[in-house]
Amino acid sequence: MDFQLSDEQALLRDTTRDLLSRSYDAESRNKITDTELGWSREVWGQLADTGILGLGFDPAEAGQIEIMLVMTEIGARLAPEPIVHAALAPGGLIAQRGTDAQLALLDEVVAGQHLLAFAHCEPGRRQPSAEISTQAVRQGDSWTLNGCKNPVLAGDCADTLVVSATLPDGGVGLFLVDSGAIIRHPYPTFDNQRGAQIDLDQAPAEPLGDAIDASTAIRDTIIRIQSAICAEAVGAMAEALRLTTDYLKTRKQFGVTLNKFQALTQRAAEMYVSLELARSMNLYAAMSIADGNLDSVIASRAKLQIGRSGRHIAQESIQLHGGIGMTAEYPVGHYAARLTAIDHTLGSAQDHLRVLTDHVDDYDLVRL
Repeated sequence: MDFQLSDEQALLRDTTRDLLSRSYDAESRNKITDTELGWSREVWGQLADTGILGLGFDPAEAGQIEIMLVMTEIGARLAPEPIVHAALAPGGLIAQRGTDAQLALLDEVVAGQHLLAFAHCEPGRRQPSAEISTQAVRQGDSWTLNGCKNPVLAGDCADTLVVSATLPDGGVGLFLVDSGAIIRHPYPTFDNQRGAQIDLDQAPAEPLGDAIDASTAIRDTIIRIQSAICAEAVGAMAEALRLTTDYLKTRKQFGVTLNKFQALTQRAAEMYVSLELARSMNLYAAMSIADGNLDSVIASRAKLQIGRSGRHIAQESIQLHGGIGMTAEYPVGHYAARLTAIDHTLGSAQDHLRVLTDHVDDYDLVRL
């Protein structure tokens, strides 16, 4: 198995890193996230110019590995732009299932001129599934939707939503809904991202492609999103560890730097082990998708390890920083918040542990 990046992949990673490094430091990020939108239209335009907002739309040009590289850099800089939720995930569904007229919408998405959102999760469900309560009603040649979607990440600013709903004849279909046809209740999340509750009351909708069961496409999209946010978490973990080790090298106690205390360096070494475990599972999940193997068990294994590693690194980063780790002006607390939010997005580590437990019988031998 080849773990080396191609020249094009390395260039994409480095270009993304340079773009975000110029755009964000701790102070500028805090200013941007305090705005009503919560992210920068200017940076969004630069991401569009780089071609990042269309990754994965044409698998022959770019796929999950490229998305993994970009999202790792997003996590390292804590960039608040909703690349996955407002472009890549719903755009990928349109690219996969859309009609020719619907595919034309992707040109505006790639150019950064049109925002999307994937509205699938519903209140009261800890994990996304194909069992939803939103209903699609057919009236002649037209469709309307009734139901509630929450949380919908990037739903506060989306121009068009890709909404899942049960079909009259059974199964779950996908529909395009204009933002003017919905009632949305936007809110900030505790990690300074944005989301919304979307209420659908006889909302006019257009089937995405044919009005047939799309459960497999929804499952595959959720797996891709999980892989993308796992990559973001790895970037956040790596930067949190770097900040912590740099702090241990400079902060003095009893006349010596903190890295002279063996117990503290051992804790930092354990953080590094957690990071490498997460990095390996993240790469495994992304490469599996790139090979065409969209396996929910692999996705759960990656999400479980990323959740455990993220919790460990987030807690230790704050502990080893002491009081400064709790301040809003210092970035390590924001990394901890983002890692916590990622853990609870599309199922927490405990939720995915239950998924894996249900599949124990699939294996001949289990070592504990």
